Amino acid sequence: MLHTPASFTPLFAPHPDPAPLNFLFHKGQLLVREDGPALPDVAVLEQVGALREHLQPLGLLDGRYCQTGWLDAEPALPAGYAWRGLRALFGVMDESLVGLAGRAAQVAEWARTHRFCGVCGSGTVLATGERCFKCPQCGHMAYPRISPAMMVLIRKGDQVLLAKHVLHATQRFVPLAGFLEAGESIEECITREVFEEVGLRVHNPRYFASQSWPFPHSLMLAFTADYLDGEIRVDPAEIAEARWFGPGDEWPERIPQMSISSVLIDAHRPPGT
Repeated sequence: MLHTPASFTPLFAPHPDPAPLNFLFHKGQLLVREDGPALPDVAVLEQVGALREHLQPLGLLDGRYCQTGWLDAEPALPAGYAWRGLRALFGVMDESLVGLAGRAAQVAEWARTHRFCGVCGSGTVLATGERCFKCPQCGHMAYPRISPAMMVLIRKGDQVLLAKHVLHATQRFVPLAGFLEAGESIEECITREVFEEVGLRVHNPRYFASQSWPFPHSLMLAFTADYLDGEIRVDPAEIAEARWFGPGDEWPERIPQMSISSVLIDAHRPPGT
């Protein structure tokens, strides 16, 4: 599953290293060397015009310094290099690097979009000892944006509910999901989203697992819940199709467990499906 490697330690200040791991982004895509693929070295960063002030400390991976940054303009790339979306790197780049790239993408985008204070418009500075931009004029502080979202697999006897989301790029059957509203608990979000999307009422929510999901800055909180009552009535603006899957049904095909969605489904998949 996509996650930050256990051997990674976050850093909030630059760390001297002649050969750091460099995560460089442009419009959400990562610069990689196509043979491997692998990350660019410092010489390539200089060649494409990466500015020192656009590079942020990320941390240490097995003792090696990692930094992340961005380019505002798309440069001419050296031979053998290309921009790639993170999803395109699933299964083709080292899993620990892809997991760390998800964190790097969020930090780089936070730094790119918080160069100026959102309150008074002054230039911001990086705070000491934490990942935070601070305005020296008004004192406003800006931390990386994290958007909590619930995911829930509804259980009804030996069946579970899966749905195709209208805006989901892959159009696979997956558990229901939705972002939390301000002032809302996860349990309240589960109740609301399930009723809004498929017209069912549920109870007994139970925590399953969580995952940072960098598309663009989600924190997925996965749960199971038990069916209480109601008939499936989909919201056509959100859900293309929803139905129950049980032991005698043909289940969606297994896919690599990069997302918590796949792990949650597979944990409840009947043997042999």
